[in-house]
Amino acid sequence: MEPQHSRDRNISASANALAPRRSTMEPRRLLSIVHRAMSRTTHFGLIRVRLECLPRVSVGDNLGCTRDCPSNCKLQASMYFSFGKLGNPAEVYTELVGGAGRRTQYVKYVYTNPVNLTFMCSTKGKFLWYAPHSGFSNQLAEFKNAILIAKILNRTLIVPPVLDHHAVALGSCPKFRVLNPNELRYKVWNHSIQLLRDCRYVSMADIVDLSPLVSYSTVRFVDFRTFVSFWCGVNLDVLCSKDENIPSLLSESLRQCGSLLSGYYGISGCLSALEDDCRTTVWTYQKDVEDGALDSFQPDDQLKKKKKISFIRRRKDVYKALGPGSAAESATVLAFGSLFTAPYKGSESHIDIHEAPNDPIIQTLIEKIEFLPFVPEIINAGKKFALQTIKGPFLCAQLRLLDGQFKNHHKATFLGLKQKIEFLKQTGQKRIHVFVMTDLPMANWTGSYLGSIAKDSDAFKLFVIREEDDLVQETAKEVMDADHGLKLGSVSQSSAGINKRHHPLSLSDVLLYIEEVVCSCASLGFVGTAGSTIAESIELMRKHDVCFG
Repeated sequence: MEPQHSRDRNISASANALAPRRSTMEPRRLLSIVHRAMSRTTHFGLIRVRLECLPRVSVGDNLGCTRDCPSNCKLQASMYFSFGKLGNPAEVYTELVGGAGRRTQYVKYVYTNPVNLTFMCSTKGKFLWYAPHSGFSNQLAEFKNAILIAKILNRTLIVPPVLDHHAVALGSCPKFRVLNPNELRYKVWNHSIQLLRDCRYVSMADIVDLSPLVSYSTVRFVDFRTFVSFWCGVNLDVLCSKDENIPSLLSESLRQCGSLLSGYYGISGCLSALEDDCRTTVWTYQKDVEDGALDSFQPDDQLKKKKKISFIRRRKDVYKALGPGSAAESATVLAFGSLFTAPYKGSESHIDIHEAPNDPIIQTLIEKIEFLPFVPEIINAGKKFALQTIKGPFLCAQLRLLDGQFKNHHKATFLGLKQKIEFLKQTGQKRIHVFVMTDLPMANWTGSYLGSIAKDSDAFKLFVIREEDDLVQETAKEVMDADHGLKLGSVSQSSAGINKRHHPLSLSDVLLYIEEVVCSCASLGFVGTAGSTIAESIELMRKHDVCFG
């Protein structure tokens, strides 16, 4: 039997054969092409036909082409397919042309190949996709939750890219003001494709070392690029090129595929796009409470009245709701929205899975993903700076303006730094080495506490790392040369139609990763910003003895 994708390609050729270049042709001939195309494909949504009166030769102006399309012009009919309610092609065509009996001088049929849903649904395996957002530390926290849920549901996790800092924002869970999952997923999809187009795509697996989990054979991963190449049936390699305009067929296929995966057009058996978010659901696993019970945190009466909301938060067992026997279990792709969570008023904002005493495999995985280290290239760079540049015991201070929590806690952070330094002085430290993790240029230190200690060179020696430093640029090149992301899974990048490209890694991101490692090496202590996910990441690295282990 002829493969589906081959039949789809043949439709274009047969359609052009049915529309020969001749002086007159009735519009009903085009309608027969429409019906034939529909009969030979699996699924179409709404059909749109665009008619353009174009010059036969590309010289001068439009040569007087009008709606009536005189003999020196040609009438081009372009058909586009999108998912949605199935329309009647005869009605659509009649509306645009103005009558099924009208004759034209020339008709050329252009067939736009839609996303092949049969091919999607026949993709082997079951996958889990989700929508990361906010800064890197938040994205990493979501990634850990995704690993855990993918294992609980026995699905292959689609590893996302590292998104630009706050390119996609969720909103506020405590205020019940967040993007709905469909919209959030589509924003993540569009930004991921834009990263590919800009040749700036970096996989989470390029930054975080997943090798211990890959060797832990029960966890399965696939790179987002590899998955999209097969699922959408497209060649992503052409996106990263000097040509700013991507082919219209590819652009349309990606738009449709993104809309589908985001959940705007649900397809039974192929995709289950969840509508659960932190306003309605707290995901649990093997908790000794009734499945579907009310969560302890609910919107208060004032919030209900002020925001006119009626959300009710329930605690759901992720395995019971989405595992074997559920409606979602048969779907090829299970799509979540945000998987970020944080403690709030005695509960969790969205995911409350911290232990699984009745499932030793999941319990072991929970312990493994508590800390996911950076890839060796980044770890080695941080160690090198600490051991070869600072050369001795030092204190680390996290004073980053771009950290969302710093503006709320900057006074407390500086107070903590002062107290720590005074303590070190009392212990007999003569000249204290301080590594400052900051995005504030030295020229702007004047008048601040940083400026005062920077002037006192007898008592302090300050160290910083900047984007332009050779260490940062060399590390960025090493990370991209390693190409950890596309080595995930059993599908090779070449078979997925993806050629290895040395995408320029954001130096500001690499700088942040190296700074975190350096702070993990600070033997005199670490002063971080309260509530900062970056500070939490550094504390985890210090707990797991990354620098000296």
